[in-house]
Amino acid sequence: MAKDKKKKGAELSAEELEALEVSGPPRLRTKYDDEIRKGFAEKFGISNRMAQPRLEKITINVNVGRHLDGTKVPQNVKGQVLDTLTKISSQKPVMIAAKKSVSNFKVREGYETAAMVTLRRDRMWHFLDRMIHLVSPRIKDFRGLPPKAFDRQGNYSFGLTEQGVFPEINMAEATFTHGMNINLTFSNSSPEKSRYVLDELGWPFRKPEQKKGKPAAAKA
Repeated sequence: MAKDKKKKGAELSAEELEALEVSGPPRLRTKYDDEIRKGFAEKFGISNRMAQPRLEKITINVNVGRHLDGTKVPQNVKGQVLDTLTKISSQKPVMIAAKKSVSNFKVREGYETAAMVTLRRDRMWHFLDRMIHLVSPRIKDFRGLPPKAFDRQGNYSFGLTEQGVFPEINMAEATFTHGMNINLTFSNSSPEKSRYVLDELGWPFRKPEQKKGKPAAAKA
């Protein structure tokens, strides 16, 4: 019975997912290698594993440029953003300085403008698992993530409006609300190929809305 529950995935609690993270290889990576690759080969005619799409990294970015006070980001803002990224990624984030000034976005060259963390290998797969099964169901009025947010290389990007959707974050301790941008980087891919892989992994894409109109008359 426990085996069946683990296969479903969406029913796993935060504690069960955490236990899986320390008990063995990431289950989504195992699913990709053991099941999805075979289906991909049949659908796209690419059986060579080296030529199939590969999820390389997941990048999480929080823009702090709007909080810039003079030449620096206030310590309380910087501290909270770095703490958030550390908790949701289990990895140490870094501050990024702007390479050029953009007045419309209040970005000044050389000043810290964002905090970022890049996940690879097991941590990347564990984060993806939690994003699918724990985070997305906690998003208010969630109807799915946009299905067309791919670039030409098949990389997928989306944004979250607040950090509280992550179960690791206690909003009672937060001094302000901030969102973040999350980017999934693929190699050997295209929008169609990446969409197939994410679909098979259980990615919560938004379902197309049905067109309004009169129902078709039933045939006699």
